[in-house]
Amino acid sequence: MGWLEAVVLGIVQGLTEFLPVSSSAHLRITSAFFFGNDAGAAFTAVTQLGTETAVLIYFFSDIWRLLRAWFAGLARREERGYDYKLAWYVILGSIPIGVLGLAFEDAIKGPARNLYLNATVLIVFALVLAAAERYGRQRRGPDQLTLRDGIVMGCAQAMALIPGVSRSGGTITAGLFLGLERAVAVRFSFLLALPAVFASGLTQIPDILEPSAADVQGSLVVVPSIPQMIVATVIAFGLGYASIAWLLRFVENHTIYVFVWYRVLLGLVVLLAVSNGVVPAT
Repeated sequence: MGWLEAVVLGIVQGLTEFLPVSSSAHLRITSAFFFGNDAGAAFTAVTQLGTETAVLIYFFSDIWRLLRAWFAGLARREERGYDYKLAWYVILGSIPIGVLGLAFEDAIKGPARNLYLNATVLIVFALVLAAAERYGRQRRGPDQLTLRDGIVMGCAQAMALIPGVSRSGGTITAGLFLGLERAVAVRFSFLLALPAVFASGLTQIPDILEPSAADVQGSLVVVPSIPQMIVATVIAFGLGYASIAWLLRFVENHTIYVFVWYRVLLGLVVLLAVSNGVVPAT
């Protein structure tokens, strides 16, 4: 991997991780269109450590409050208030993506990165997101999350293992269909990502340090150097931190239809490009 590609992909990761547009699809598309290769699933997972560190810092007070409540609730039954339950919702909601990620690891690194599939998924889930925005009642506030919400949004998050679905897009869509206010769904989406993304990123570090033959399928897959990986992750952290604040302000006062139209347009462009041989699908 060249240095320009590492920097560009770090920027793309930071700008798109928290938007409902699929950062993994954007990394795949950017690599294919502008650099003629595929940075690979491991690159995506490790750079997400940067963006999730931004979540950890931005929501530190909330995360610390939940951790204290969780440990206190484990020790004493009388301490099991709403924050204790919310911490469990995050933990239990993180299980589906972890289980499916391990079960389908080979498919995620290979067939799931096909650009035909990624573009189609971008379009299809854009329509699902639009339906959630249109028909979601958005009547439930920040103190009304339930175990069902955590499980359903966790299952929706697991669909993001396919580039194009979008982890935040899946969880926000599920939250809106469940009747949560848009801002509440977005904030819980941030918290829900932490366990799964950190676990995924840490387990993929060995694949960056010493990629196996299975992880570099085909001649188009490139491997970054360690300095390039560090720089890309740091860039993703800085831009990710800024995008968190922007997105939280945006969803309080705007619908998310702009992301729907963007996903549809991008998906159509990719489908046309692949169909006409501009870029290979794999």
